[in-house]
Amino acid sequence: MKFATRAIHAAQPSDPATGALVAPIYQTSTFEQHSPGVNLGFDYARTNNPTRQRLEQVLAELEGVSHCAVFASGLAAEHAVLQAFLRSGDHVVVPADVYGGTYRLLHRVFGGLALSITPVDTTNLAAVAAAITAGTRLVWLESPTNPRLLVSDIRAIADLAHAQGALVVVDNTFATPVFQQPFTLGADLVVHSVTKYLAGHSDLIQGAVLAHDAAVFEPVKFLQNAIGAVPAPLDCWLTLRGLKTLELRVQRHAENAGRIAAALAGHPAVRRVYYPGLADHPGHAVATRQMTGFGGMLSFELDGTVADVTAFITSRRFFILGESLGGVKSLICHPARMTHASIPAGQRTAAGLSDTLVRLSPGIEHAQDLIDDLLEGLPDVGTGRRLANHHAGAVSSEAGSRC
Repeated sequence: MKFATRAIHAAQPSDPATGALVAPIYQTSTFEQHSPGVNLGFDYARTNNPTRQRLEQVLAELEGVSHCAVFASGLAAEHAVLQAFLRSGDHVVVPADVYGGTYRLLHRVFGGLALSITPVDTTNLAAVAAAITAGTRLVWLESPTNPRLLVSDIRAIADLAHAQGALVVVDNTFATPVFQQPFTLGADLVVHSVTKYLAGHSDLIQGAVLAHDAAVFEPVKFLQNAIGAVPAPLDCWLTLRGLKTLELRVQRHAENAGRIAAALAGHPAVRRVYYPGLADHPGHAVATRQMTGFGGMLSFELDGTVADVTAFITSRRFFILGESLGGVKSLICHPARMTHASIPAGQRTAAGLSDTLVRLSPGIEHAQDLIDDLLEGLPDVGTGRRLANHHAGAVSSEAGSRC
């Protein structure tokens, strides 16, 4: 069964009670029991709910595994993985430009565990091999990374990690299961911010953890129930609806991203474009090998100042300034002050996250409208003509750290 067919039919039969083509929303907190502990598979909605269970079954099908737990947010999902597997003093390897929320979890939420955390350029296999030791518990990967779209060789890194007894976690949010199947490349766990492409319409917050091995999955599933950070049935139903068009949407996102990347590349106001679909992207060959598409995200370095960046990102017509990504409406953000603001400025700079880096999440609008919207703002960069009503100083490591 091909992906597009699975997204519509897998684990989604018509309702057996009524024949309804679309599954109902089980908006209930509790379920009748025949006697204590004897029920129809459901007792309390924190533990399980038919709508949530169906979503978990569908996501597992799309990632090609048997186990999935959905959470109330992507960070709740990440928290469950970290709590399930990390103990005091454990060692973790992460990308140098890891997502700011993941950084905050490791360094502040789990700070009391005195974890040993090694940031590394995960595109450099020699550096990864040197970072992984016998004490490494987790190797955390984003591929492509957020926001520089760096591509890591998941299979090669999984081999290195497994040789030392470490588990490999892949954040597959950017690629989606349409374009990348991490479990076929050796991943032990996959996490998603379902909020993004999977749900796809910027109208809910949700996360997911998936695993192939039941023994690896069990501690995550335990925490899902024990902590209770679960999504509401309506949100699960909305994601089920969004998944039916996932392949169509991400193909359009990727098509738009590719055209925008080509239009920005070589523009005098752009220092560099980060998009794996460009032939000169350092991860292009790996992406071509392990992905079936290059994804819908791109970033670029603006040739200007922070004030220029502020003027540019706040004056676009179709690119809305906002957090998040993966929705049908295009978004633009400044990672240094938004998604990655929780990372101290010096560490951001060392990881290549400059103060003039702009991240784009092209929606599914017409590509030419999006290109025109961006190019119309670029000629004025550096001239000061759009800066009269804008002021921006040094980028703070605290601004936007809520995200």
